[in-house]
Amino acid sequence: MTTPITPTPSTMPTVSSTLSASHVPANAECRSVLADGRVVTITASRRPRANRADVKCTVAGAPAVAERMQEVVRLARHTEVRLDSRDQVVLSMDIPPGAADRDWELAAVLADRMVRGLFQPAPTGRVYAQGWSDSWHLGRVQGGPTPATAGTQPHIAPEDSIIAGGPAANGEASPQIQHIAHLGALSGHADPSAAVSTVRAWFPLHSGGVHDSLAWVEVSVFPIESDAAATEEDSIAAPGLDLSAQLEVRQTLAGARHFDGKGLGRWRSVVRFGQARFQGGSYQLALVMADRLARGREFVPRGRLIATGCSSAWHAGRVDTVEGREPKLELILKQAVPGDRVLLPKAWQGELPAGFAAELRQKGATLACIDRIGMI
Repeated sequence: MTTPITPTPSTMPTVSSTLSASHVPANAECRSVLADGRVVTITASRRPRANRADVKCTVAGAPAVAERMQEVVRLARHTEVRLDSRDQVVLSMDIPPGAADRDWELAAVLADRMVRGLFQPAPTGRVYAQGWSDSWHLGRVQGGPTPATAGTQPHIAPEDSIIAGGPAANGEASPQIQHIAHLGALSGHADPSAAVSTVRAWFPLHSGGVHDSLAWVEVSVFPIESDAAATEEDSIAAPGLDLSAQLEVRQTLAGARHFDGKGLGRWRSVVRFGQARFQGGSYQLALVMADRLARGREFVPRGRLIATGCSSAWHAGRVDTVEGREPKLELILKQAVPGDRVLLPKAWQGELPAGFAAELRQKGATLACIDRIGMI
């Protein structure tokens, strides 16, 4: 059983890229703090396209801003997995930003995705976004200073979430803020424009309490010369974990890469966990799958990849069962969203609750029970 020791609730939104009529809102809002301190609300609504433009933007008294907003949204759509042009999206601002202010651009992109069901915010609180880009067609996101949080700005509540472009400043840490450098990071996908490939996968973190959640593990890889590291384990770093956990992570990845045949001696890797203090090894399958996705060894899911499983023989590609089947299945079913791909141990297949697979399909997620990696 994988048990969190010091759980930290998160207000970060989740992402989906497969449409489901029951999950697509008719209207959506995303906010942004302007350079002068005002808060602009970007409202997106959706209606049948009926031979109209795919995106329409209106900003009272600022036609140039409306034109830029339409350009941003259209360019950002190039990084989406699926194109669905049956609906028209209409975006508007309640107040016009300054001519030189561009931090609202990410809010426009997210509002467009929210109203089409591709971005699902947390059930409580509002979404703020700060970021801009000169390369929206590549999905890149940039940003300036991190926006203020609930502690410093009265209009931002503690339950609100903030998505900010660019890396966090030195020493900056807030559970309210999610920093992204690429739109794919919202789903844990790799940045195809960067030399470093970073992918996240999720696993159920169960302790029998209200803080049960889907936790993420992130693997970042970049290519190295075949003789750049003495051993495969030397090339794998896992900051924030204790020594025994670091050793387990290194052995897991080294074993799984041995199964690839040509996976050894080619990558330098960094592994990060959203929550670094937990017990058990049921995260291992999620770790292995994030690594395989980052190295281009698996097909990228449309949403998140959620997995639980371990192995005593990763070098053979084998996937073993883990403890806590019932509560973990309940947690996965509760938090699954359209586009998610769920991987479970093959040993669980005959013991799944009645209707579990059907309920996942109804939510727009897919399920596979596996006994080996590389055969999904």
